[in-house]
Amino acid sequence: MTSPDAVSLIVGLGNPGPRYVGNRHNIGFLVADELADRVGGKFKAHKSGAEVVEGRLGGARAVLVKPRSFMNLSGGPVAGAVKFYKVPPESLVVIHDELDLPFGTIRLKRGGGENGHNGLRSITKSLGTRDYVRVRFGIGRPPGRMDPADYVLKDFATVERKELAYFIDVCADAVEAVATKGLEAAQNQFH
Repeated sequence: MTSPDAVSLIVGLGNPGPRYVGNRHNIGFLVADELADRVGGKFKAHKSGAEVVEGRLGGARAVLVKPRSFMNLSGGPVAGAVKFYKVPPESLVVIHDELDLPFGTIRLKRGGGENGHNGLRSITKSLGTRDYVRVRFGIGRPPGRMDPADYVLKDFATVERKELAYFIDVCADAVEAVATKGLEAAQNQFH
């Protein structure tokens, strides 16, 4: 990912439409929006079934992607973008919410299971591989006996919203580090 002509395909996961904008499940979209601001671009509809922004992120070529499908069907638009931009899956970076991490914790890894995350499951199925980078943004576990499926579709709590912009910025920094320095260097910096 660090050669000058390499392209990182950076995907923020979420659900389309105003109803879902502030949901925990949409943290990938929120981070992608921050990255689009950094490259000075606006998302535009693309034939892959996603919205894209092309630009330079910290000097590295990057394509930012937000699937226009619902989370559970993210794989089709992501695979379409991978094919269109001729990016190998190992140069794919997916930003998503993670129930198993405390709120605001950022973790980077390549491959692994989907931990019940339907967006990741759809991407893995469509690509035929798990060998892509995941940027996991911790949203914490649901309180009490709340169903995790309901929890991820709720907006961030008031106390979380006070810190959300800061953590989105940190997550965007981590994605930028992956694109410019590689996964291992980014892990050393952000873990």
